[in-house]
Amino acid sequence: MIYIIRHGKTELNKSNVLQGRSDYPLNDEGIKQVEEAAYNLKNVTFDYVFSSPLIRAVRTAEIVVSQSSIQIDERLIEMDYGPYEGVNLMNPPAEIQKFFSDFVHNEAPEGMEQLSSVVDRAGKFIEDILKLSGNILISTHAIAMKGLLEYLTPDSNGSYWSKYIGNCDIYVADNKDGQISVPRKM
Repeated sequence: MIYIIRHGKTELNKSNVLQGRSDYPLNDEGIKQVEEAAYNLKNVTFDYVFSSPLIRAVRTAEIVVSQSSIQIDERLIEMDYGPYEGVNLMNPPAEIQKFFSDFVHNEAPEGMEQLSSVVDRAGKFIEDILKLSGNILISTHAIAMKGLLEYLTPDSNGSYWSKYIGNCDIYVADNKDGQISVPRKM
């Protein structure tokens, strides 16, 4: 089985700031969220654990699977928001509002990573882990997670881009002989 988890809450999440690749730790609420997720996964033994290099994702993985070593993979890092990183999401610039209003039909503003790039790197990561058997945990971020879900669901037609993925949401997919099922929310 493959388990994909979004990291717990940070102070920037709490403040509705576009966090991107800023390396902020989990806040107290985020730690509690991860502890609850760990409790829900307590009966799962993970054979492999992968994480984005950002501290909030690494710490999420550490809390969920204290017994395993974590493999850091740059392809699981959050979308690069470029000059828009740190933008207040309660009052974003017009180009960010436009992009967020329809991810499927609006390209990311200049200076931001394009969603096709997120899906491409997510897909390369998935292709590299297909040969692994056993339970796999992937600790990542909202947009990177959506890229993974888009790649794993070829006929989604971009439906994951507009789907809300909360802190510590978990999606799970069967992995049998390199064939991965459509992910479902736990």
